[in-house]
Amino acid sequence: MATQTLPSSDAATADTFPINGTDFIELYVGNAKQSALYYETAFGFRRIAYRGPETGTRDRSSYVLRQGEIRLVLTTALQPDHPISEHVLRHGDGVHDIAFWVDDAQEAFHKAVSRGAEPAQEPIVLRDAMGEAVTAAIRTYGETIHSLIERKNYRGAFLPGFEPATSRYQPPEAGLKYVDHCVGNVELGRMNHWVDFYARVLGFSQIISFDDKDISTEYSALMSKVMANGNGRIKFPINEPAQGRKKSQIDEYLEYYRAPGVQHLALATDDIVATVSRLAGHGVEFLEVPATYYETVLDRVGKIDEQLDALRAYGILVDRDDEGYLLQLFTKPVEDRPTLFYEIIQRKGAKSFGKGNFKALFEAIEREQARRGNL
Repeated sequence: MATQTLPSSDAATADTFPINGTDFIELYVGNAKQSALYYETAFGFRRIAYRGPETGTRDRSSYVLRQGEIRLVLTTALQPDHPISEHVLRHGDGVHDIAFWVDDAQEAFHKAVSRGAEPAQEPIVLRDAMGEAVTAAIRTYGETIHSLIERKNYRGAFLPGFEPATSRYQPPEAGLKYVDHCVGNVELGRMNHWVDFYARVLGFSQIISFDDKDISTEYSALMSKVMANGNGRIKFPINEPAQGRKKSQIDEYLEYYRAPGVQHLALATDDIVATVSRLAGHGVEFLEVPATYYETVLDRVGKIDEQLDALRAYGILVDRDDEGYLLQLFTKPVEDRPTLFYEIIQRKGAKSFGKGNFKALFEAIEREQARRGNL
């Protein structure tokens, strides 16, 4: 099982580093038990596995949550001097690991290292009564890593060392299906370094780029390049700040996260109105766009299937490219530090990232920055 985005058959023919999909995303958090309850309650995830002192792991606790093809792992350390505790102290809760599902973890690891990747974990074989899995890991921007997960010989709930787990609390799912893309923020002047890393080491290709003319407002700007793996199932926009009159959202993120890192995860749905309705009803807070956005949106994007009043009610944005249109909405940061947030996205043919919405989105983000005194 793995998360997927829309595959590109043309790209697959030139895939030099095969990745089947996103295996899981691990967040280091200050209190995994409470964080798990938040994601269950607010986002509709279900608990499927657990690792901690009760299962023989003495230094950390991890809760594995699932919805659709999305797996989140929430991990906290049990001692204050543990590296995970130090990670949370410095960065706050945030994404530590975007794990790839591969057919051969050892081969993938050695290929990546031979191409210049820095090792984070040598390949190891994990075993329990349900079989065996092979894991390895390489480093990317900041303290983020990419684990390489081979699980073809494993039948358990998640990985060896974890035990199946459920909760009596079973909130309704929100309709989230898979990880559409993961966005990374890096320092000024480092975007092209990481673009080259993903191209050279992992065989990704650049599918789109945006400069400060595309992504800017009166006050701030950023630049972004979108990298995709060979089969198109992994998409990584990489952002860096650009010169502006005031502090950009990337600058604010870097200031509070204290390093490059994952800015947001885009989670796909087949019915964004229903999904956002459920999330908002469970307390998830979304950015707000001016009502005037909807006065001209249909002139820009043309005919859509959804009722405009329903989109207006929740602040859902719409954009179109040559292959169709998409609908998207962004949460506010999900913790007190203005760092990690989520995008809810529904694609109706479109393969782009909502360029037509950038100005409205950035102005909404800037309003929140101004409220925090960080613009």
